[in-house]
Amino acid sequence: MTTVTGIGLIGLGTIGRSHARALDALRDRAELRAFSGSDAAATAEAGWPDAVQVPPEELNFRDDVDVVAICSPSGAHAEQALAALQSGKHVVVEKPLALTATDADRIVGLATKQGLTVSTISQRRLEPEVVAVRRALRAGTLGAVRLATTHVHWWRDEDYYAAAAWRGDPAGGGGSLMNQGVHNVDLLQWLAGPVESVTAQQATLAHDSAAEDTTVATLRFTGGALGLISTTTATPPGSPATLTLHCERGVVEIGQGEITRWDVDGVPAPQIGADGEGIGVGASDPTAIGLAGHIQQWRDILDAIAEGRDPAITAADGAATVRLIDTITTAARTGRLTTLKELR
Repeated sequence: MTTVTGIGLIGLGTIGRSHARALDALRDRAELRAFSGSDAAATAEAGWPDAVQVPPEELNFRDDVDVVAICSPSGAHAEQALAALQSGKHVVVEKPLALTATDADRIVGLATKQGLTVSTISQRRLEPEVVAVRRALRAGTLGAVRLATTHVHWWRDEDYYAAAAWRGDPAGGGGSLMNQGVHNVDLLQWLAGPVESVTAQQATLAHDSAAEDTTVATLRFTGGALGLISTTTATPPGSPATLTLHCERGVVEIGQGEITRWDVDGVPAPQIGADGEGIGVGASDPTAIGLAGHIQQWRDILDAIAEGRDPAITAADGAATVRLIDTITTAARTGRLTTLKELR
């Protein structure tokens, strides 16, 4: 008999509703029992009319909640994750895990101490085209990475920022790097290897916002490769994000949901089967991002908890990405080359 895991959800904005709908697709494994934020109509629309609305702190003390899923504004993630862990709950945190490397490390440490599962949402790692490229890199099929780049050139209008004040507040997790670029930053370091040092510049070019809306950074990876990151919400009409790996034997480019270029000497492109669920592109509309990745990651998280193993994407994975973003922000603020070790 399959055990049904009780979920408590903090936050029912755009991404919180996506989590609720993803859980609806897994209702043989999980049940959304309580939530905070929005209203009962939102949970009913997402498939959970019987979920109970409670204050966020109450989720941590409900006996029918096994996992607290945090989909609140980014600036609250660390505090809410730590509170849930202290109360003995497993935790799922929508990206990012935290806003600073220090807070991310606190979450990792407390999860280990408590013996609890924490996973941060990095669903793009599970997309079949990303898995295929990762497998080829690890097998040596592509040779060594020499240059790794990712570009997230999106557009967000003023209505997007007006709808939620934190989106334009760096202290709340706003900004193109942390809010829009985080997934591709995560993929870049996961595929090309750990980053050793960065230089960076940031600017606010198109919005009345305290947070940057454009970031560029150069990277040096520990393996010797160089890299580039550019993120923006200031480039209408918005373009699909890309990640390109220039390797010893050729070049591979990953789009959103597909391999857009495979030019590797003597190596055919991997055959990626379609699962029919589709992956949306959020270049100009954040609501256009699909559910397939969230469903897949939630399935893995539920399996990991049931089996007593680590999930595919751990708190430590989330912390590594936060550390890289924190380092880029520090480099942009100080105007100097900054190593990741400086933030440990």
